[in-house]
Amino acid sequence: MVNKSYLIKFNKFFLPFLLLFLVFFLVSCGSMKTNKDHFEKIDKFVNKRSFDTAATFLVAAKDLSYGEKDRVLYWLDLGLLYHYQGDFNNSNLMFENAEFAIDDLYTKSISKGAGSLLLNDNALDYSGEDYEDIYLNVFKCLNYLGLKKIDEAFVEIRRINEKLTLLEDKYAKITEEYNSNKDNKAEIKPGTSQFHNSALGRYLSYLLYRNENDIDGARIDKGKIDEAFSLQPELYNFSNPITDSIFLVPDTLVAINFISLFGKGPEKFAYDLVVHTDKDIIIIYSSDGQDKKQLDAINWPGVDKGLHFKLSLPRMEKKHSNVNRITIELDGKEVSEFKIIESIENVALETYKIKEPIIYLKSIARTVIKAIINEATNKELDKQTGGGLMGSLTRAMTGALLDATENADLRLARYFPSTVSINEVLVKPGNYSIKVKYYDINNHLLFVDDFGNKEIIKNNLNLFRTFYLN
Repeated sequence: MVNKSYLIKFNKFFLPFLLLFLVFFLVSCGSMKTNKDHFEKIDKFVNKRSFDTAATFLVAAKDLSYGEKDRVLYWLDLGLLYHYQGDFNNSNLMFENAEFAIDDLYTKSISKGAGSLLLNDNALDYSGEDYEDIYLNVFKCLNYLGLKKIDEAFVEIRRINEKLTLLEDKYAKITEEYNSNKDNKAEIKPGTSQFHNSALGRYLSYLLYRNENDIDGARIDKGKIDEAFSLQPELYNFSNPITDSIFLVPDTLVAINFISLFGKGPEKFAYDLVVHTDKDIIIIYSSDGQDKKQLDAINWPGVDKGLHFKLSLPRMEKKHSNVNRITIELDGKEVSEFKIIESIENVALETYKIKEPIIYLKSIARTVIKAIINEATNKELDKQTGGGLMGSLTRAMTGALLDATENADLRLARYFPSTVSINEVLVKPGNYSIKVKYYDINNHLLFVDDFGNKEIIKNNLNLFRTFYLN
């Protein structure tokens, strides 16, 4: 039986601490866990292609679904829905907000990065994944083309190339700030990316140059497309759809160009690791609940033996699309099939490799520092309460609460496509009934995008967007 004096000590010293910890836990946990449940209704409208309704619900659910720290996600998601809806002006407004915020948050991260070492990434402002930052300019370009603003479309293409040039440099600056933090005992190094040239961005530029009869400009972009495929084979693991003959549009004919956006972009999932410490070393294990497998061991001067905690990390994974074949039908007759020009999901996973080592070691640093603070607090409580049963209870509870605050940051824009395909058909000027048809691997028809009757004229960029986000 626990004696009265022990209970007095427990109530005096432990309960205030426990209440304070629980208050902190309850207030902060909501901001440290990624919740996607509230998107179910919006996603249903997206799957039904009711993009206007989806956008309306998303705006109405802004306060519930997005906080101030998620404003970049809000603008990206809404910008994409407006694009699919055909509201190009509002789409670009949302993308401009997102792009400005991404640039601003990056600038702030250079000065505040080291100070955020203790914060869970979910508690920080979401600054966008690199592929989101790059492809928002693709969508802005398509919006401007829909608005027939060619000069503005060219500006967005240049922005794509600028961002790709600076991609790895920006993480060198961020890691420099993290490494300057005295509490971080392991050097953080960014990963590398093979993505330096977007075939899709070059293709859009190519179309614009060719439409202006600037054949030299078009040939330069054609060469850059060839380089994208030859120098980045892991990203472009499909045939180059652009041939030299594509330049040759006879005077009596006109080109109809199509860009298809299909599938759903990648998603992030959490995977948990188990961490134990020895003297001046931390050891990371994977665990299936029964067996553990050692994955890594990192020198960490100053850490004591015997700490145990959970590490939760985000992992980006592709999502399966049912689309296997896309065709063009003119006046009821199938004339050609689409060919892939860009795998956005390949680019997403490739560019994520740059920041993945940073997330890994930053997460380790954060959890180690918190575990050390937690252990020091428990030792002080042992002195105050006498340890024993209550000390064990204290350690179990604070350890569980500490693990509960470690949740992977799974935030990601929801409505980017996974793949972009293109098609070009040469016809005589005139009116044509145009349909784009999507088929699965068993050649079952999934969707028909019916454009109705369209006039195809010379000296005009006859570009049609089509999308099937499944």
